[in-house]
Amino acid sequence: MSLQAPERLEERVVVRDVGCTVCGCLCDDIELEIEGGRIVQVRHACAMGTAKFLHATGDSRLRHALIREDGSFRRAELQEALDRAAEILVDASRPLLFGWSETSCEALRVGIKIAEEIGGLIDNCSSICHSPSILALQSTGLPACTLGEVKNRADLVIYWGANPLASHPRHLSRYSTFPRGYFRERGKSDRTLVVVDVRRSETARIADRFIQVKPNSDYEVLTVLRMLVREIKVKAERTGGVSMEELKELAEMMKSCSFGVLFFGLGLASSSGKSWNVSAAIKLAADLNEHTKFAVLPMRGHCNVAGTNQVLGWQTGFPYAVDFSRGYAWYSPGETSVVDLLARGEVDAMLVIGADPGAHLPRKAVERMAEIPLIAIDISHTPTTMLADVVLPGAVVGLESAGTCYRMDDVPVHVRQVISPASEVPSDEWVLEQIYRRIRRLRG
Repeated sequence: MSLQAPERLEERVVVRDVGCTVCGCLCDDIELEIEGGRIVQVRHACAMGTAKFLHATGDSRLRHALIREDGSFRRAELQEALDRAAEILVDASRPLLFGWSETSCEALRVGIKIAEEIGGLIDNCSSICHSPSILALQSTGLPACTLGEVKNRADLVIYWGANPLASHPRHLSRYSTFPRGYFRERGKSDRTLVVVDVRRSETARIADRFIQVKPNSDYEVLTVLRMLVREIKVKAERTGGVSMEELKELAEMMKSCSFGVLFFGLGLASSSGKSWNVSAAIKLAADLNEHTKFAVLPMRGHCNVAGTNQVLGWQTGFPYAVDFSRGYAWYSPGETSVVDLLARGEVDAMLVIGADPGAHLPRKAVERMAEIPLIAIDISHTPTTMLADVVLPGAVVGLESAGTCYRMDDVPVHVRQVISPASEVPSDEWVLEQIYRRIRRLRG
């Protein structure tokens, strides 16, 4: 990524090649105009990215630490809030550290140290989204590639159970369908876009071909496609609401392409079958690689959710739902993952960073969060901070602090600091390091 110096435009500062830490696309070509410490103009970003950049210097930011007393918050000195956070984690017998998707890999590294020190659990957002995908690739492998290879080589792009125009607005224009690549000089004219989904989404409306499947029939359709690719006779006339003629045409299209890629979203990973659906898609790509070059990539949501799996993987051996209570890393999804732990009432203290479980977890899990001591590190008030006992302000990685984030294709991208932090802390990594040092002192 180019690190250009700010360019002065009258009284404003123009900063180019800024990383956008909203979704898994992790676009690094954003241009910002900054005046008086506030972002006043955003260029090249999608609507989601623009909203985050403008909000980052807005009036709704959390700028000071808060501690709950007698049912209401009071402003606290940062050192007092850090001391209280460390005490909560040390006093707990089953503490959980959760989130990590909208912060840096450096911050997660410190979080892992904290979890190991206190014998707690650490889990990330993939536990409630792409965990079936992770389980599938652990057992099946993944014929993957980078988004750069897709841009430069792919002539067949398939989105299965994904609607990137809504979830990753620049995915098609920057990486997969519309950009001009080294071997795809005419951009969209050199590619075929296929969408497989249960409804005609925004992405399906612009596709060259839309195949509508019945809900929860993905595994059946993928299995038939595998049979057709392997030239095994199929007697059925329709499968999963799709005619056999359509599936034969799709199978032939995939076999005859020069370089194909299948992007799958939660529509595939979270429908009936879950990890088996993803395994079927991976095995389909493996079958196709006997005829051509074909890759499979998950559409990861948050900017660094892929990085949380990578860092936890090489630090602990496991990508999510890691338990240190035995004195070593233990991994048992469904037992040591966030929803199950909270729903069973096992967790007696919790630290949340880079996520908002109060808005997204099942009711029973959120009720448990309301019962236990809760520490929240965030840039603004959320349903989770409303439940918290200690609220610590965070810094926006890629804007107010530098760090490393992973793109959805597992490519690490360094994002830099552009403006001074709006809060009283320099980075999430710094906050966690302070908590870790206090924990070490309290534990002797």
